[in-house]
Amino acid sequence: MVVRARGLWETLAAAPVSFAGPGGVTVVASPGSGLCPPSWAGIVVIGDAAIVTAPTDAAARALRRALVPVPVESLTRAEVVRAVLPVTDVLGPATLGYVSRDGFRPVSDGDAVGQLAPGYRDLRDLRDLRGLVGAAGPEDVGESGIEEITSPAFVVREGTDVVAAAGYRTWPASTAHVGVLTAPERRGRGLARRVASAAVAHALAADLLPQWRPGPVESRRVAGLPYRSGFGRWGRS
Repeated sequence: MVVRARGLWETLAAAPVSFAGPGGVTVVASPGSGLCPPSWAGIVVIGDAAIVTAPTDAAARALRRALVPVPVESLTRAEVVRAVLPVTDVLGPATLGYVSRDGFRPVSDGDAVGQLAPGYRDLRDLRDLRGLVGAAGPEDVGESGIEEITSPAFVVREGTDVVAAAGYRTWPASTAHVGVLTAPERRGRGLARRVASAAVAHALAADLLPQWRPGPVESRRVAGLPYRSGFGRWGRS
């Protein structure tokens, strides 16, 4: 699983780069890196090694001098990076979770989970649903990624209203980036885990590697949800 996860981020780096051995930090110049926004530096730690992308060769040299001596486990701590580099802004850190078939713990009881085909109108325009997107707010919706999924949507309804939805967007290297959204007034009832479980099962059946990367708001909102489903904390970005 670590090999597959590293393969994803090596691909997203958009430049020839590989994770080094234990404790290794590899820095490469990549203006088109998918690890970060344009003109930013991106840091991804998977297991006990890290890769770093920089927008220019000069930036790569500076990052290499500053970051290679830093312990890998500290590379995604903003205060550590600020101590060795003139940082103006930081995004993250975000935890990277992955799960295998053997480690997955599906949910098998509770509310029935329905499935909507990819492109179904409910997901193309969630504002048609009973307050799910409007009540959640743009920050929750954006972090959930639910409007970007390419898989079927897995939903729980109350009457005709969708109150929880999950799915995944297919990423490079046969990866399924999982997202979930629950109506605020329905949270705390296990609905998120239920729909997420269905989405993860679908991804595993397609031989994809499920990835969970919650942002700061989503981390508070779903707390330990992915880890109760068997996801392991394999890295940070």
